[in-house]
Amino acid sequence: MPGKIRKTPLIEAGRDYLALGLEGSANKFGAGIMKHPKDGAATVLSNIRHTYITPPGEGFQPRDTALHHREWALKIINDCLAKAGVSMHEIDCICFTKGPGMGAPLQSVVLVARTLSLLFNKPLVGVNHCVGHIEMGREITGAQNPVVLYVSGGNTQVIAYSRQCYRIFGETLDIAVGNCLDRFARIINLSNDPSPGYNIEQEAKKGKRLLSLPYATKGMDVSLSGILSAVEAYTLDKRFHVQEGAEDKDLITPQDLCFSLQETVFAMLVEITERAMAHIGSKEVLIVGGVGSNERLQQMMGIMAQERQGQVFATDERFCIDNGIMIAQAGLLSYRMGYETPLAKSTCTQRFRTDEVHVTWRA
Repeated sequence: MPGKIRKTPLIEAGRDYLALGLEGSANKFGAGIMKHPKDGAATVLSNIRHTYITPPGEGFQPRDTALHHREWALKIINDCLAKAGVSMHEIDCICFTKGPGMGAPLQSVVLVARTLSLLFNKPLVGVNHCVGHIEMGREITGAQNPVVLYVSGGNTQVIAYSRQCYRIFGETLDIAVGNCLDRFARIINLSNDPSPGYNIEQEAKKGKRLLSLPYATKGMDVSLSGILSAVEAYTLDKRFHVQEGAEDKDLITPQDLCFSLQETVFAMLVEITERAMAHIGSKEVLIVGGVGSNERLQQMMGIMAQERQGQVFATDERFCIDNGIMIAQAGLLSYRMGYETPLAKSTCTQRFRTDEVHVTWRA
């Protein structure tokens, strides 16, 4: 990974390893303890997070989110260590989100990681947020070499592994799918608790009409800003009616708009994922990122995969939504290959592409 140096060709085998992972690239601060036993699969010892929730109709600002992370960091980390039954002295490395993400929240996480590193004399490992999602998804589901659909509030990418690199086959050309859903939730004043995307999913289940919206796939890429503008325009239509269960069949309800937005956007994502599967000859799809916990997206992807005699892998909200354990997993994989981040280079960046990471731990 950029900013890292090789310490040794390979950290010694034959013993257990423990990593503390810290995540805070957006509105969630999470900490997790991952154990790599000398024999057997990786073990999640603890995985705790707290979400900064704003009032309906409002997003989260970088400064306020950073303050939230600083206020909650100590409690979350202490709870994480207590649940895992370990102390900081037993930890082998401290893994933190280097990027991508929001600048101020990322800085808060780096500050906490550096402080712990200096206090307990532990090495740091900077982790790419996207790679953290992928590695955690692979570990939990057992997917071997899948096409990865990474969908979250800040990222939308179709990815496949090749030659120690997660290569991007397609991505959004403008806004991410999670950002599209979140912004529409604000437009119709949905609650941000537990998350706007989850509440859109629940409202969509009540929708009865599939309205016409732009379908913008461009080769292997997608564009989502136009569909957001189009669905917002429906809220200004004289037929738009905010009350559920209206009698007039010509009326458009918020539930209809949520349903139409989900169906159209998810169909676009399924299409570009299927193209990547055909290109590399894979029969596995792994869905990661916060939007990956959406059951309708999993269902639509499952129909496509079944038609190709394939299989879909996904996790629940514990591991799909941003969390510290995914950072611990990816960081520990890197650390065991002999990498760490020197204190002087323990910076963060808002732009850190998935395909910039050297994936040394995969053959």
